[in-house]
Amino acid sequence: MLELAILKKKAVDLLCQLIETQSFSGEEDKTADIIFNFLTDHGATAHRQNNNVWSIHPGFDENKKTILLNSHHDTVKFGSSWTYDALKATIEGDKLVGLGSNDAGASAVSLLATYINFLNEDLPFNLIVAITAEEESSGELNVASILPNLPKIDLGIVGEPTQMDIAIAERGLVVMDVTVKGKTGHAARNEGINAISEAVEVINWFHTYQFQKISDMLGPVKMTVTQINAGKQHNVVPDECNLVVDCRVNELYSNQEVVDIIKDNLPKVDIIARSLRLNSSRISENHPIVQKGIELGCMTYGSPTMSDQAMMNFETVKMGPGDSARSHTPDEYIYLSEIEHGIERYISLLNGFSF
Repeated sequence: MLELAILKKKAVDLLCQLIETQSFSGEEDKTADIIFNFLTDHGATAHRQNNNVWSIHPGFDENKKTILLNSHHDTVKFGSSWTYDALKATIEGDKLVGLGSNDAGASAVSLLATYINFLNEDLPFNLIVAITAEEESSGELNVASILPNLPKIDLGIVGEPTQMDIAIAERGLVVMDVTVKGKTGHAARNEGINAISEAVEVINWFHTYQFQKISDMLGPVKMTVTQINAGKQHNVVPDECNLVVDCRVNELYSNQEVVDIIKDNLPKVDIIARSLRLNSSRISENHPIVQKGIELGCMTYGSPTMSDQAMMNFETVKMGPGDSARSHTPDEYIYLSEIEHGIERYISLLNGFSF
């Protein structure tokens, strides 16, 4: 087994390599190569499907429960307001600046280091590490695409920037295309039914409606009208107004239930959900992994942001180095000490763990 100090350095070196290899969501082939080679170079058996890379601990026993360590290696595209070279790993003291450093490169390399740490140990559970693609775009070739090829998983630890605290609940997401109908007429005369005027009432409903079930961890279901489009020329009363609604669902509702409630309240409006697969999640505070984290000093909370947890139909926690507030921001960064602490806490979390 590698000394912990060496393992930490290898994780940082790997992160620098990943930062300097473009991996926009859907274009992660080169970083998948790097991760595959990192695993094989350290004695693990690596598997790959599209740009998803995983390894199963050599001591796999179907009679044991299985833990999945998962994070993603794709990034969003960077904007013009970066003052650093986004695709260069810049280290200034304890600070490492670069695209994907915080979201979620630090989690990915910390989980890989943790997996390598346990590679030659006899564990009371099965361990799988999977560093996957298309998380940022919720693409079809993300972690969900490989889950059917993996053994049954009992617990997932999803690496995202949480300051190594444990998110035990996460909001789901439904994006809806909403069409409000009217009737065309000449704008100079009192003709037609203005779909924009009709839409005002609908928009107000989305802004003011309160779902009955309020989560103690995530709060109420939150709906926001984020886009609006109507009209083709200035002198024609528009007969259609199209809205996009972003709905963040707490764990007390399924996405389908939320959509059904909305349709019941707006029967004259056309509502189409783009997808129902990004559901909310929650794990009990009494779960052994949560209790072990609390013993280690982790705080528990509900996360407003979505991750690949939404793709998993088994119990999960979200936990990783870094701060979510830095994600998708100019000059994104991680502290090297956060990576070191992340590796230590992941290892401590799994050391001696049992279901």
